Amino acid sequence: MRIYSIYKTTAILYLLSCFICPNLKAQDKTISSGNKPSAKEAISKHKIMLIPFENRMYLSEIDFMINKETKLNAKQIKAIMRDGLNDQFYKKLKPKMPVVDLLEDTTKTKKDLENIYQYLSYQYMKVPNQDNYKPPVKEKEENAIAKGQLSVESNSEVRFMNAKLKNATLVPSLGGKYKTDLFLFINELDIKSLNGMPGDLNSNPTRKIILHYTIYTLDAKEINSGIAEVNLPVNVNNPSKIIGTYFSQLADIVAARIEKSLVVK
Repeated sequence: MRIYSIYKTTAILYLLSCFICPNLKAQDKTISSGNKPSAKEAISKHKIMLIPFENRMYLSEIDFMINKETKLNAKQIKAIMRDGLNDQFYKKLKPKMPVVDLLEDTTKTKKDLENIYQYLSYQYMKVPNQDNYKPPVKEKEENAIAKGQLSVESNSEVRFMNAKLKNATLVPSLGGKYKTDLFLFINELDIKSLNGMPGDLNSNPTRKIILHYTIYTLDAKEINSGIAEVNLPVNVNNPSKIIGTYFSQLADIVAARIEKSLVVK
């Protein structure tokens, strides 16, 4: 009887251990996973401001073709492109985090936009490596004297137009007013016709849209910058198609980089 009792006690303890241990492991897993928020949760805690490019920072070599197809003048084309680019960024970023678009109601934001542009400077800088992002730094100009003449060494590396803050209090003041902690500066929009002269109906150019941008945090730290670019077919000259398809692709590229820069590693 004592042997039977020992076996019975052992069996009960074994069954209890089988029941308790998995639950303890599951509980430990739940606790450990709760310590680190998911990427989606980490991103949703932020709020981003979209700052459109200045009118002078729109450089297009295809407006002749857009005008030919739509009869829109240069001022109208620029306004449509500017609004359309911000709109695409709003659509892409809104599902991820709250967004403030400074073009949504310009009667309220006109003064803020003027102040922003006043405190911005632009610098051509080397395009950063997005696989191992580091904020670009200003390069030293290497001048040399050759045969009595000053020569500047040429550099073929790709560059982009980066936005620099002349006043570091700019973004904290905007953050205080709009409750935003991220700031996407759309610095420049280029639409290039790479082969042939702009407006030459006999040429068969390849075309590219290039977006220059910079992203700052509330403490004026540059967390991502560079260019995003997409090819634009020669037969696409309607602004609605350009915005809905190709600006949308640009917004996808930059939105993915913003997300990557915010995820805690």
